[in-house]
Amino acid sequence: MQSLAVPPKLLIEPFAGGATIALTAVCEDWAEHAVLVELDPDVAAVWQVICAGDAPLLAEKILSFEFNFDTVNAELARDTLSTLERAFKTVLRNRTLHGGILAPGSGLIKSGEAGRGLASRWYPETLAKRFIALHTVRHRLTVHCADALQSTQSYRADPQCVFFVDPPYTAGGKKAGKRLYAHNELDHPALFEFCAGITGDFVMTYDNAAEVIALANVHGLQTRLIAMKNTRHAAMTELVIGRDLAWV
Repeated sequence: MQSLAVPPKLLIEPFAGGATIALTAVCEDWAEHAVLVELDPDVAAVWQVICAGDAPLLAEKILSFEFNFDTVNAELARDTLSTLERAFKTVLRNRTLHGGILAPGSGLIKSGEAGRGLASRWYPETLAKRFIALHTVRHRLTVHCADALQSTQSYRADPQCVFFVDPPYTAGGKKAGKRLYAHNELDHPALFEFCAGITGDFVMTYDNAAEVIALANVHGLQTRLIAMKNTRHAAMTELVIGRDLAWV
């Protein structure tokens, strides 16, 4: 986005998840506004709370939570009634499950980072500060709990919209996709067709798989390999895909 002559009006993130790119773009003024789309209602609840102006309440719940093994288990087992409660539970799950993975079957941290056990990734003051910071830019965020392609169709023809597309793993990585994502089923050829029809700029990130490279080639898109680490800190490579990757 920094390489663009004119900052985009909108940044669309159809598979928001943690929404790191969209939130950074807004906070750093790389884009005027960001649209976050997330199919998982638990994850979407976090962004809905922020957009509703309730981030300070979420920060307060984080700071006041008495963190120990029993209270964590009790909170995770409790039925959630409000969007705020659902958002807090999602944050708690993200910070106490292995690798922050929210997919069904993910277990609680045992030894954790630096041997701190279950609390190794629970930093309430830091988390609260992040949500308070996002509260100040809430008017520049829009969130949809919906299907990625259907809900962003109207933005495809706008040259002032850019897309950051980070979908679940391909069918070739289905085992990994099921482990990492609660919603892991996706029509990958349809996604490539969708992105090829975007009028503005876009960047996709994907697992390095032969079928992904083949789909990129079919649509005349460029691919580049970048180094990364997975949730278990193992070194691996990932694909960046776009029309013009001279900036990579």
